[in-house]
Amino acid sequence: MKAYSIALIPGDGIGKDVTGAAWRVLQLAAKRGSFALDGTSFPWSCAYYLDTGAMMPPDGIETLRKFDAILLGAVGWPAQVPDSVSLHGLLLPIRKTFTQYANIRPHRPLPGVEGPLRPKSFDILCIRENTEGEYSGAGGRVHSGTANEVAIETSIFTRAGVERILRFGFEQARARRKKLASVTKSNAQKHSMVFWDEVTRDVAKDYPDVEVSPYHIDAMAARMILAPESFDVVVASNLFGDILTDIGAAIQGGLGYAASANINPDRSAPSMFEPVHGSAPDIAHLGIANPIASIWSGAMMLEHLGEAQAAAEVMSAIESVTARGIGTEAGKDRTETITQAVLAELN
Repeated sequence: MKAYSIALIPGDGIGKDVTGAAWRVLQLAAKRGSFALDGTSFPWSCAYYLDTGAMMPPDGIETLRKFDAILLGAVGWPAQVPDSVSLHGLLLPIRKTFTQYANIRPHRPLPGVEGPLRPKSFDILCIRENTEGEYSGAGGRVHSGTANEVAIETSIFTRAGVERILRFGFEQARARRKKLASVTKSNAQKHSMVFWDEVTRDVAKDYPDVEVSPYHIDAMAARMILAPESFDVVVASNLFGDILTDIGAAIQGGLGYAASANINPDRSAPSMFEPVHGSAPDIAHLGIANPIASIWSGAMMLEHLGEAQAAAEVMSAIESVTARGIGTEAGKDRTETITQAVLAELN
C-alpha cells in the first residue's frame, strides 16, 4: 500500500479544530483509496513561541524536509505575539526555504453558498508569487525612536522568480480555459512592475494559445467584484496576490471557503497546504469554525500527491454538503456537524 508522510502543524486558535477535522476526512479518503496518510503533529505556534522564544526549533526546517507534504492550520495570536514575528518565524521560512514559489488559491462559489455577488457564477484560479517581491523582507530602520527615524522596505523581483511564476500560471491556463490575467501597477511602479510586464510579454510568446490580459491592481480589484466571471487564471506578485485572493474569498462566500496550496513545482521539497482564514481568536474554542477551507486544502494536497480520485471524492463530498445547506452560513453549524456531514458523504 502506498503511504505518504504528512507533517501536521495545527498552529493557533481555530487552526487546531479545522486541522483535526480535515485530517479525519483525509484519513477516510485514504482508506477508500487504498493508500495511507501517516501524520506527525508538531506544536509550533504562538503558544510555542511564548514558551520557547521561537516559532519552531532550530532544526524545524530540516525536520519538515523529510515529509511528503505539510498540512497547516493557522498561525497567529496578535494579542500576545506580533504578526510580524509569527509570520517571519514560521510561514515565510517554510515557503522560502522549500521554494514554494507558487501559492494557488481557487475561487468559485460552492453549491448552496450565497456570496455577496449572487447569482453570479465564476471559477478563478489565483496564482500568487510566494517567495520574493514585496514580502522579501529586505530593508531596515535607522534612528529608531527619534524624530528622524527612517524605515525602508525594498521589494525584490528577480527575472528567474518572475518568469517561473508566470510560466506556472501559463501552464495552468493552458490546462483550463486558456485565459491569463497578469496584474501589476506599472503606471506607478516604473521599475519592478514595468519589469514584470516585460517578462510577461516575453513568456507569452511561448504560449500563443493563451489569451493574455494585463491589468493594474486597482482596476483588477474592481473587476473581480463587478465581473469575476471574466477571469480564468490570475497571476500576481506576493502583495497584490495576497490582496486579490482576499477579494476572491469574499466573493465566493467568505474566508471559511478559502483554500490554498504553497507549491514547490519541481517537488525537490515538500509543499504546504493551508486554509487562509487565520486563527480567528474571537471564535477560538467555540467549536463553530467552518472546516471547509481546511478540508478543501486537504483535497488539494491529495491531488498534489497524485491521488486525484480521492481528491475529487473529497470535493464532491464538500459540494454535496453545502448543497444541503450545511456549512453555508457563518456560525450556523458547528465544526463537528460539518465534519460529520462530509464524512457521511464520503461513506
